[in-house]
Amino acid sequence: MDLLFTILGLAVILFSIIIHEVAHGSVAYYLGDSTAKENNRLSLSPLSHLDPIGSFLVPLFLLVFTGGRGPIVGWAKPVPIDFYNIRDKRWGALKISLAGPAANLFVAFIFSMLIRFPVFSLGFYQFFQIVVFYNIVLAIFNLIPIPPLDGSHILFDILGEGFTWLKSFLTQFGFFILIFIIFSNGLSVVLRLTEKIFYLFTGLPLV
Repeated sequence: MDLLFTILGLAVILFSIIIHEVAHGSVAYYLGDSTAKENNRLSLSPLSHLDPIGSFLVPLFLLVFTGGRGPIVGWAKPVPIDFYNIRDKRWGALKISLAGPAANLFVAFIFSMLIRFPVFSLGFYQFFQIVVFYNIVLAIFNLIPIPPLDGSHILFDILGEGFTWLKSFLTQFGFFILIFIIFSNGLSVVLRLTEKIFYLFTGLPLV
């Protein structure tokens, strides 16, 4: 049973990452840029989105490293976007960046509503909880303001033309900072926030 839920967990992570990326591309398309669509990035096919390191190696390592207790995080290939085509020049980038985490939170909310209706078997409820948990984790993780995560784009958009030194530093060293956070128990903050949102959505403690 533990192996089954491990496999289900990895499948949920991959599915959630794909939903996350499709949301970015879909909002960009809605705002006037068809680059993602032209590059087949609005597809739900895993082959269109997954990154060998962020979508497989990091989640698998964290799964083993934490004994399956998480949080397990990951990322996909960035969605190609030509911001010159975006109609909303001031807030378009912000909307696109928020779309991924928002999509994950929406998925978590939908499955949390299923948990609140006592019409399914225990196995389904356990699966629903996995979906809710990992989608909340991915939403919060991607809001960390460090490249290449969505939070960095949100931060840069809010800062506007200022703080060039900070943008340059984070762009240059962001990936190494992120790896340090992941493997130095820095994700404990993500887990604590996940527990609170999980309880808010489902009414259940995270065990």
